Amino acid sequence: MKHDVVIIGSGLGALVCGSLLAQAGKSVLLLERQLQPGGCMQSYRRKGLLFDTGLHYVGGLAPGQRLHKVFSRLGLMSLPWVRLDAEGFDRVTIGQHTYCFAEGYQQFADTMAGYFPSERKALLQFVTVLQLLEDAPLESPLVQNYFGQSAYGYLNDTFSDPLLVNVLAGTALKMELRRDSLPLFTFAHGNSSFIGSSWRLKGSGQQLVQALAENIRAAGGNIECQAEVVELIEKSGQISAARCRNGEVYEGRTFISDVHPAQTFALLKESGVLKKLFRRRISCMENTNGMFTVSLVLKPDTLPYFNHNKFVYRKPNVWTMCDDEAECIGGVMVSARVPEDGSKHVRQIDLLTPMPWHGCQLWTDTKIGRRGADYEAMKNRLADQCVELAEREIPGLRQLVVERYTSTPLTWRDYTMTPDGSAYGVRKDYRNPMMTILSPRTPIPNLLLTGQNLLLHGVEGVTMTALMTCGELLGKDYIRKCFEL
Repeated sequence: MKHDVVIIGSGLGALVCGSLLAQAGKSVLLLERQLQPGGCMQSYRRKGLLFDTGLHYVGGLAPGQRLHKVFSRLGLMSLPWVRLDAEGFDRVTIGQHTYCFAEGYQQFADTMAGYFPSERKALLQFVTVLQLLEDAPLESPLVQNYFGQSAYGYLNDTFSDPLLVNVLAGTALKMELRRDSLPLFTFAHGNSSFIGSSWRLKGSGQQLVQALAENIRAAGGNIECQAEVVELIEKSGQISAARCRNGEVYEGRTFISDVHPAQTFALLKESGVLKKLFRRRISCMENTNGMFTVSLVLKPDTLPYFNHNKFVYRKPNVWTMCDDEAECIGGVMVSARVPEDGSKHVRQIDLLTPMPWHGCQLWTDTKIGRRGADYEAMKNRLADQCVELAEREIPGLRQLVVERYTSTPLTWRDYTMTPDGSAYGVRKDYRNPMMTILSPRTPIPNLLLTGQNLLLHGVEGVTMTALMTCGELLGKDYIRKCFEL
């Protein structure tokens, strides 16, 4: 059978594309190498408990926001979403002080101005930019302009108090906080939708994956797991089929890849249609840092659930957090799982901190994935540091822990096949935006890309990127009309 669309991978971008294209009448097939779909959105089980790999909270689900429009059409708003605290959905602790990020642009500016009265005018200017970019079409000249500006430079030019610059960057563990490359648009996008509204799922992120998979199947599409694509077969300048490790060959009219671009083009043999210059560009693109994650299981009925995220920093300058050789944890995000049994106490907490790839290379042979005693000792040492930092906001946390699981960028690489265990995909650089932002289109006419490596990462970013990919097949006017964008 020849499918209209064959999608390689089954992460969020692939699932959204598959859902929309199947609902539009296309015959869709997703090919996934793992036992279950979801990519970095899937959950894993330990001793009867589910743990999320990539989903911790989502912005933009309030009526009128862009993600709400898309998720409503996909039937995802019926999932058990829990809205985080309006007066402080994120709370940043630097030194002895904690600063609340309030929901709503005016409320956000007013709350921050309470901490920094002399910066009120600049804060109002800042939220105006955030709101403008939240509503801007991704292909607009406005977005391109802000992609070409430095986030670090903008914040320092706008605000006179360096502490405020660090506080505003304090929730940026959900992106790569690099002074020398982070575009202003990436920084703004990583804040704007969350200020509009922030949410957690009650239960694991696997619910999101299952709902999208059911959409695809209900519309006549199919998802084949344990079907790792090892070659894209080219014929007459186009892709004719995908060959899997199990020997199966799947023909298609159009192919969409949700895996890393470098991995995608490695599936193609050298040919004239994929120009050497394009191959070189893709192979030279840098990847963002990975994450070190500590998943904790707590004693029952010991820690009251907190309906917000905590960001705790060791140093006052959060922009230097990734400068160390992964020897010392500079900051940690603390995220609590919503109790599913009606309890008022939390059982599962995730601690997350950036970890560069070379931090893994210090302790293991990453080429062959060898993990020894040094690697385990490194993970335990860094996990202890994460817990110690979290204890600044949750005193006595380590005494409450009954189970602890850790992962590094090496884990992420082996789990998702993402080069360097990157958490946010290809690194975007304001100094060279045209070379670090990818279009859904490729030099091969019937091969498209989707996912976090193109333009934006995160749930909203990947979803909006998927709309761009679908727009190449269904028409941009069709997408705009469907979602009132």
